[in-house]
Amino acid sequence: MKQQGRAYFFAIFAILLWSTVGSALKIGLRYISFPELLFWASVVSIIIFSITILAQGKLYQMRLLRVSDFVRAAILGFLNPFLYYFVLLKAYNLLLAQEAGTLNYIWPVVLVLLSIPLLKQKIGWVSILAIFISFSGTMVIGTRGKVFELSFSNPLGVGLALLSALFWAIFWIYNMKDRKDDTIKLLLNFVFGFLYILIYLIGTSGFSMISIKGLTGAVYIGLFEMGVTYMLWLKALKLSATTAKISNLVFISPFISLFFIRYAVGEMIMISTVIGLALIVGGIILQKWSEFSKSVK
Repeated sequence: MKQQGRAYFFAIFAILLWSTVGSALKIGLRYISFPELLFWASVVSIIIFSITILAQGKLYQMRLLRVSDFVRAAILGFLNPFLYYFVLLKAYNLLLAQEAGTLNYIWPVVLVLLSIPLLKQKIGWVSILAIFISFSGTMVIGTRGKVFELSFSNPLGVGLALLSALFWAIFWIYNMKDRKDDTIKLLLNFVFGFLYILIYLIGTSGFSMISIKGLTGAVYIGLFEMGVTYMLWLKALKLSATTAKISNLVFISPFISLFFIRYAVGEMIMISTVIGLALIVGGIILQKWSEFSKSVK
């Protein structure tokens, strides 16, 4: 298999796994509280990243870390996995899986908006139009098609799903400035995220008896949302001739996700979800087309 073909294989495999996550989250939350799900999923992810670092012979890089690296990891770990997943899982608790998962896909648009004040970037009218299109998609999903009535299905759940996108976009911007190895960054972030959720659990509800189904759900999320799948995606990016050839495939994920939500979770997919998702993805694609047009001039 040629190198680009291998890149596509790893990318598609990662996308298929990510597409199951919305369903896995919704099913898992039937058997375990969302703080405990995040706790055990983080444990699994830490194990995965540690094994990967050992297998790749990168353990020596851990000894080169400075105090500033740990401070940065403590801050970024608070954003992700702690704050991002804490808010996202609560949104999944309050909304249908198709709503929470689809609304979260607005994060690339939020990233563009944040890049204006944080990265001092300017955006043109095409980008403004793209943002408007994507945000109109969130309104369609959040109101279940009753846009002009502004009747949100669950205002708190919709707000949390959009807030999770904001946290992820902020994390993404500051994570890009960190030049450390990706796997080491992830391990450090998740170690601190694990500590934050541990403190939260000790200070609030504590731990409860977990059923096998609940623990299985947490392990699945730790493996395929936070752990192995990210490794597959990084592998695809490294093998690909250009990032664009791989990154554009990610837009397939939310549509495949609806298939799993329908047949694994049992939710009837609403037409408002499909229309809203099409608007969100359409706006993101328009934004990327605008960026590509500028780069080739």
